[in-house]
Amino acid sequence: MAEPRIEPAGDEPFRYPSETPGYLRLRLRTRVEVFKGTDIWHEVFVDKWSSVLETAILLCDLWEKHWCVAASERVDEMVPRVDSVISAARNLGVQIIHCPSGTVDDYADTAFRRRIQNIPLVEAPDPLRLAAPPLPFSDFDDGCESGEGSYDPGTKQHPGITIAGNDVISDDGDEIYSFLRRRALRHLIIMGVHTNVCVMNRSFGIKQMTSLGVRCTLVRDLTDAWYNPKNPPYVSNENATELVVQYIEKYWCPSILSSDLVKSFKSTGQVGPEPDAQ
Repeated sequence: MAEPRIEPAGDEPFRYPSETPGYLRLRLRTRVEVFKGTDIWHEVFVDKWSSVLETAILLCDLWEKHWCVAASERVDEMVPRVDSVISAARNLGVQIIHCPSGTVDDYADTAFRRRIQNIPLVEAPDPLRLAAPPLPFSDFDDGCESGEGSYDPGTKQHPGITIAGNDVISDDGDEIYSFLRRRALRHLIIMGVHTNVCVMNRSFGIKQMTSLGVRCTLVRDLTDAWYNPKNPPYVSNENATELVVQYIEKYWCPSILSSDLVKSFKSTGQVGPEPDAQ
């Protein structure tokens, strides 16, 4: 497989835009239990503003190979859209954070890794106590429907994903939280795999970052569940992913479509929201 596309970068910390790039108007989906205790949830869409300079996109565990052939194939299909989205975001001034867990030592000699390593750590607050009901299905097995393993512990991030500009690389939650705070990044948009395991539970994942007060949003069509259709509730991987997305929308954070995210890039202007509209 080809080497990852990593563009040259100097050792300077960051190159800030010469002008304020403006605000993103994000079309977020969440779920509301209108009458508490009924377990009847309604899909709700909310438009929220996010300053470009306060927004980061995090890529979770988009390795070049996964333990499961079918999972690797789904990531291969996802990667061109991931790269297209983050390239458009990067050009606008949105911060990109690459998190290929367990492989960051392979990037030790790059400015992308050094930039975030050089950020002084910030002491995290006591985490919020948030409800965490059981997932809609169990992830007790290897989550692989193809029956074949292909995981290579020495793998890197998928080579179809470009690392460039002001991007940084880390798989450490304390490091990433400190980076967000030091850079005044308030909104973390997360994409990658696997939704119900790594995306939710990594030290930089949705649960941890939300509990530390970071505003998170999941890109719901650029993620994939850890699930074997031979297990309850006996649905397709696509349907299992949607079940997990809905669970996250109920209890953890809203989601967005990648197409709506790109629309927000194309329509970004210099005029921002009123302070109480955020």
